[in-house]
Amino acid sequence: MSPRSFGLFLVLCLALSHTTVAQYYPDQSYVLRIDSLYQNIETNEGLALSGDGKNLMLQQDRTTGYLIVKPQYSSSPFNQGLPSWNGSAPDDSSSFKVQMRFPYGAGWSPWLTVGFWKANIWSSYGATSYSGGYIDYDNAVLSSYVSAWQFKVIMIRPAVDHTSPTLHTLSFFVSDSRTTSSMDFNQILNDKPGAIFIPTDFIYQYGVDPDIGGSICSPTSVCMILRSYSVAVDPLQFARDTRDPYFDMFGIWPRVVQNASEYGLDGAVTRYRTWSQARDVLANGGRIAMSIGEPLYSGHLVMLAGFNANGDPIVHDPARSNGYSYVYNKSDLSHSWYDKGGVGYTFFPAETHTASVQQFPEKEPLAHGFQLYQNYPNPFNPSTKIQFTIVNRQLTIVKVFDVMGQEIATLVNEVKEPGTHTVEFNASSLASGVYLYRLQAGDFVQTKRLVLLK
Repeated sequence: MSPRSFGLFLVLCLALSHTTVAQYYPDQSYVLRIDSLYQNIETNEGLALSGDGKNLMLQQDRTTGYLIVKPQYSSSPFNQGLPSWNGSAPDDSSSFKVQMRFPYGAGWSPWLTVGFWKANIWSSYGATSYSGGYIDYDNAVLSSYVSAWQFKVIMIRPAVDHTSPTLHTLSFFVSDSRTTSSMDFNQILNDKPGAIFIPTDFIYQYGVDPDIGGSICSPTSVCMILRSYSVAVDPLQFARDTRDPYFDMFGIWPRVVQNASEYGLDGAVTRYRTWSQARDVLANGGRIAMSIGEPLYSGHLVMLAGFNANGDPIVHDPARSNGYSYVYNKSDLSHSWYDKGGVGYTFFPAETHTASVQQFPEKEPLAHGFQLYQNYPNPFNPSTKIQFTIVNRQLTIVKVFDVMGQEIATLVNEVKEPGTHTVEFNASSLASGVYLYRLQAGDFVQTKRLVLLK
């Protein structure tokens, strides 16, 4: 799989952060792009690869079809999940629906509908709950911890001469609900990322349309993200397309992410736990729309614009006429975002390689004695050395991942003695791009970036 700029490296940074809390399960992200998605099909009825191999679509002679993806497994249990997807439905006469199911009893739960795109042309929306959990409009809430799930994708069009809907990416970000309730706000407030700023053409949501202006914070925030990439977008049309005709809402999370896919962005619904994690995404060319709540709003979305010299977050807030480059009280904004779970839309331009991404100094780890050092040389071609220090004799694992979260290589998986160790990574078989390497030694986990330039 060729590396692409979709920054779900942030997902790894969330799942494999500098230190983990042993009693809680870590955030984890799982992404199936078209190659791995196609390879993981369990059942296929009427779908096929597009001619260019970049999408799944209806077979030429079919008006309906579906596929079921093989069961997917997480490395740690979870009880919350954020599904999202990237595809296309160019008009209102064709659509695809995404469903999921989870382990339940000795088998599986019923299929639960987690969303569709674009038109509501289904005779039945489908189930959204069972005794073990439910879909809360756009995210899965489970009553017990599980470690598996399945996706089902259903496509429909009125006739074979109508353009088929397509889909190329399924994402699922899973979490432990206890993580949100146990956030250390002193650490969050003392987290002061370096200055960075993302300009855009500001959109005041109430100025877009007098009838729906108060309900379109989500689509207008994403439109500002599109414009920050110099993508032309009409915010009123984008908002109308984003509206979920089943729930009559403009802020269904995966639906807004999917709409941005129509404009050339790779996106996913994710979670953030620190400001530095968010800053890393911006520094690597990504964009974030933050889903925030009390004490600033009952429910709202803003574009994260960056950080000032004091490490205070800057936002583009579409609900304020003066919302461009706005700086809220850091405590208020932190509670508004992290108390609500740190949910964000994360975007990168599709099909863009990241070999030229500017690198920024890594912060020193907080764990006592453990350390993962920056690889040297970096950038490199084709080999680089990775050094790490551990303080106890224990099982030590060093792995390399691509930016989609797929494991590339296991460099170390054995019991190591205390001290500093060095391992070499040879990437001669890989394409240029940004990769991640992770050290896990007991409860200590740390991830860093490396850049392959050929």
